[in-house]
Amino acid sequence: METGVHHKAQDRSLPRALIFRALDWLSLPVFAGIIILSALLRSEIGHRWIDIFAQFTAPLFIATIAAMIIAALLRLKRAVWAGFLASISVFVCAAPQWFIEGKAPADGAPVVRLYSANVYYLNEDVAAMRRSIEAADADILILIELGQAPLGQLDTLLEGYPHRADSMRTDVTRGPSRSIIASRWPLRQLASRPNGLHSVAAVAETPLGDLNVVGVHLTRPWPFQYQWGQISQTMALGDIRRTLEGPVIIAGDFNSVSNGRIGRQMKQDLDMTPAGGFPGTWPTNLPAPLGITIDQVWRSYELTFTSRKLGRRNGSDHYPVVTEFTLAAE
Repeated sequence: METGVHHKAQDRSLPRALIFRALDWLSLPVFAGIIILSALLRSEIGHRWIDIFAQFTAPLFIATIAAMIIAALLRLKRAVWAGFLASISVFVCAAPQWFIEGKAPADGAPVVRLYSANVYYLNEDVAAMRRSIEAADADILILIELGQAPLGQLDTLLEGYPHRADSMRTDVTRGPSRSIIASRWPLRQLASRPNGLHSVAAVAETPLGDLNVVGVHLTRPWPFQYQWGQISQTMALGDIRRTLEGPVIIAGDFNSVSNGRIGRQMKQDLDMTPAGGFPGTWPTNLPAPLGITIDQVWRSYELTFTSRKLGRRNGSDHYPVVTEFTLAAE
């Protein structure tokens, strides 16, 4: 009887072993594909197909790590090693948007805190927006996609920020919205440039001296919008950038990560440097480490970032970003 039971146990374990062995082998082309994709992304090819994959390197890294851990729990040795190599490949692609080399701050220079957020044009929770702004306790605000509800309660929303500059109304979304720069310090609004880019710009009179502040909202990337949309809008942003003298901060919803082709355009053509992009800012229905950092803050060479974090949720599908910056040491 014992021998018969032993044979039955072996018979049951045989299909299971075959399944695990098949999984071990089948995982190899999947991880190999991730490694090949990572190599293409590191080559910085500007083609739209490559760029759209570049937007998702952060969640892909997390997913690859999770797959490797599952393979380890199932004791799939080949899959574990392939997953390890794939994880390293994806990390190398994602790391440039997370870890940004910065300059040392100038001794004794004041620090300015900036709150920037896409508050979402259908968001009517003005109280949540106000709580988020109060929690950040920022000196300057950049608010993108302000819809009818917050615009109707602007003095309540922006209490403590008497100096304001606003953009032209845009109707690209399903309802009208505006973008606003608000400050504790005086602002001089710069003339709008109707060039296909939704933006607002002003000069803030800060303890650092005059500071050029620009809020922007780029269109969505291909295939969600036409393939040259973001590129042409970033070119228009470059036209604005070249008119500004002195330190510059550009913040808003770029609908692109900082190491995609738009980020490279910002660095090469506009001579701007981003703040680190971890954790992600969109969408808020995912844990931030799984998100994509499409809401960014960029600085000119005269400045350096001293901190970057996510702000309190404000009812939008984007997390706010709170950055601190000061003058860079020469």
